[in-house]
Amino acid sequence: MELRDIEIFLVLAEELHFGRTAERLRVSQARVSQAIRKQERRIGAALFERTSRSVRLTGVGRQLRGDLQPVYAGLHESLERARLAARGVTGRLRVGMMPFNLVDLHFYWREFRSRHPQWELEVRQMVYPDPFGRLREGDLDVLVVWLPVEEPDLTVGPVLLTDPRILAVAEGHELALRSSVRLEMFADFRHPMPPDIPDYWEDQYMPFHTPRGRTIERGGQVTNAEELINQVGMGEIIHGFPSHVTRHWGMPNIRWIPVPDLATLSYALVWRTEDENEPVRALADLVRELGPYRF
Repeated sequence: MELRDIEIFLVLAEELHFGRTAERLRVSQARVSQAIRKQERRIGAALFERTSRSVRLTGVGRQLRGDLQPVYAGLHESLERARLAARGVTGRLRVGMMPFNLVDLHFYWREFRSRHPQWELEVRQMVYPDPFGRLREGDLDVLVVWLPVEEPDLTVGPVLLTDPRILAVAEGHELALRSSVRLEMFADFRHPMPPDIPDYWEDQYMPFHTPRGRTIERGGQVTNAEELINQVGMGEIIHGFPSHVTRHWGMPNIRWIPVPDLATLSYALVWRTEDENEPVRALADLVRELGPYRF
């Protein structure tokens, strides 16, 4: 079985949709169908049950997926290590970013690459749901997230930045002309928040109650920063952000209002304790040496 056909089978087994599989792999739906038919002829059994409304794995398909996933992952990792070795790179550090200010923190990344050319550094923006899942699954080596992080299997490293808070509202909103707002006023509006995040972690970003004990209601769920800011700009919601976003979202239809009594957010390096390695320690040491970013 060719490597590309294995990849097509595994992605289809995940997506269970020929169109999405083709789009994800950047091939035609005909190519996906051709690869699956070829595999089914070779095996002598159907791998998927297809109807006009759904695609499901057969028993044989589930067994094949279970057998192929670790083999494909191992082969993919071997090819990636060979690619890196050909460039003189002996390892890779994958960093997931929860704050938006990738540019502000570039001096950390530049310094790391300068000091450690033997390690490839990848820095990627994260989506909100299940923030620690990709770290635990091994898709990332380090996260940059707001504190506190109270997870027994995770180590909290040095702080990169601490940021005061602001409220984002559309220019025509009733709060738009205020010079500041108090957290108590948040109870008059509903606030969307991401799904599948720990309560204590959500409460630090957006408290569940005002200082007087009024409930700050949640309304709807969001998964990424673009979705949030677009809803704000349309006047559908208001939302509290760390103040660094004002340097990265120059939107004339949005007003940024200080919230002096909403707790600041400190962002730190976090990694899975049992997966700590030399590149992770090197990045943590570098951040400690350079100190937190100053606005």
